[in-house]
Amino acid sequence: MRFVDEVLIDVLAGAGGRGCIAFRREKFVPFGGPSGGDGGRGGDVAVQGDEGLSTLLDLTYNRKVEAERGEHGLGKDCYGRSGADRVVRVPVGTQIFDATTDELVCDVTSHEQLIVVAKGGLGGRGNIHFATSTDRAPRRADSGLPGERRSLRFELKVLADVGLLGFPNVGKSTFVATVSAARPKIADYPFTTLTPQLGVVEYGGGRRHGGASFVIADIPGLVRGASEGHGLGHRFLRHVERTRGLLHLVTLDPAEDREPLADYRALRHELAAFDPELAKRPELVALSKADDPSVREAYPGLKEAFAREVGVELRLVSAATRAGVTELVNELAGLVEAARKGHDEEA
Repeated sequence: MRFVDEVLIDVLAGAGGRGCIAFRREKFVPFGGPSGGDGGRGGDVAVQGDEGLSTLLDLTYNRKVEAERGEHGLGKDCYGRSGADRVVRVPVGTQIFDATTDELVCDVTSHEQLIVVAKGGLGGRGNIHFATSTDRAPRRADSGLPGERRSLRFELKVLADVGLLGFPNVGKSTFVATVSAARPKIADYPFTTLTPQLGVVEYGGGRRHGGASFVIADIPGLVRGASEGHGLGHRFLRHVERTRGLLHLVTLDPAEDREPLADYRALRHELAAFDPELAKRPELVALSKADDPSVREAYPGLKEAFAREVGVELRLVSAATRAGVTELVNELAGLVEAARKGHDEEA
């Protein structure tokens, strides 16, 4: 399935029905009075979270969403039927912005959460509401109000506890496949992953045995200048915004301009340039591909350099042999639990 995380949609709520001008016509009732009913209310346009969806692809096939208009009022005091609402199901984690003002309209954060984004117009009043002591047969009624019309921008930002960052080909997809049931595409060339991949990581024996779990997101490989939009940078970086913590993976790379400490600094720079708050998230840093003898040989010197120059403890991990994986997962779990506890206390 093609991954789509941004789409523009025009929404139009239903208009209200017209009020009716009518009079009672019954035998032996010469002055029956007004009997025109009200018009029905127009339907709303709403969005609803659906945890079974992972992309906005369905919305690309229908860029205009309309709700049903209300029925017009009828005689004999009959009110028009209200128009049916139109509900658009979106992935959990979708934010909706007004495309004109860029104002945040709503944030869909839970399954089945229902939010109205365009309200239907009220139905017009029938002439039964206009009778007075001096006008017993009013010949006036209201027109229904138009429904709300607006252009909206839908943006999907994945909901994950841990964001997995790293330059292309550092082993992020292999790590996610090792610690969870997710099966991202894995190959030995850059930019294998072109869409965020989510995996559920269980620890402490898993939820069935009294343990717990957290969600990790494999964010597609970043490049220098990502915060300025290079290499689809904005599309990738937005998926880090909701994470509670970060895991940076670095490794030795044969490219001439690549070095683990320089890669880490470049990633930190892109995060801070995109959103200074991202750079403040708790993080862990690990040197991947420890099954490679050259990586193991370089690790002691790199660990010392990271501690000396950026004050960061560098871990060593191999997804292929699982060396250091359990320890790293436990550290990530502690980071997530601390972040969750802090969030609950603030709430």
